[in-house]
Amino acid sequence: MMRACDIMAVCMARLIRDGETVFHGVSSPLPMVATLLAKAHHAPHAVHLNIPGGVDPHAPRLSDITSAGEELWHGAQAAFPLQEVFDLSMRGGLDVAFLSGVQFDRMGGVNASVIGSYAKPKVRLPGGAGSAVLIPTAKRAIIWRTKHDVRTFPPQLDFLTARGNVSDIITPLCVFSMFEGELILRSIHPTSSIQEVAASTGFPIRYLSLVTTPPPTDREMRLLEDIDPADVRNIEFR
Repeated sequence: MMRACDIMAVCMARLIRDGETVFHGVSSPLPMVATLLAKAHHAPHAVHLNIPGGVDPHAPRLSDITSAGEELWHGAQAAFPLQEVFDLSMRGGLDVAFLSGVQFDRMGGVNASVIGSYAKPKVRLPGGAGSAVLIPTAKRAIIWRTKHDVRTFPPQLDFLTARGNVSDIITPLCVFSMFEGELILRSIHPTSSIQEVAASTGFPIRYLSLVTTPPPTDREMRLLEDIDPADVRNIEFR
């Protein structure tokens, strides 16, 4: 059975290019697994940065769902603390930042601050934190979200936390990519359909062609099982 967590992890890994410097933050199990998969599969020279600061951890045994545990120091090649990541990004040296949020609009805007009005919110969210710095300064901000509905992709954000260099958004239904300043549908996962994506998105769907996301290959699935035997990548779906 094809699982959303496997499709999303593989889609995210495929977006990482060999030699790129890649960062993921806390509460980021899918980007953590995706980065390790990319390094094992097609991007061995990608540089893995993370919250604990261990650069390129070697075969960490993933068990910490926060993606900020001590296993990311296992066999690390160097130390690179979080404050240096922000400095690197602002100097134009961070190729990819994996980030998330709660709402996204068709222009790639991200809301991680409030639901409802800012003065009297229905829900107050964690806020921009690193996103407010990294989305405008990283060369590519790749967004993931394990929910895809009209509340996640509304016609208009309740609050704009950050806008900038969002390149792609990966969900359980599809992959969006930025094209001429607007999100377009890049591919639909084999487990979904254009009808489901359209019904679950609060703004009109645009696309250049209807493409199905290539499913994980046998090799990608074997590597996923080797990298993540504890199935940390599925924790956001439980």
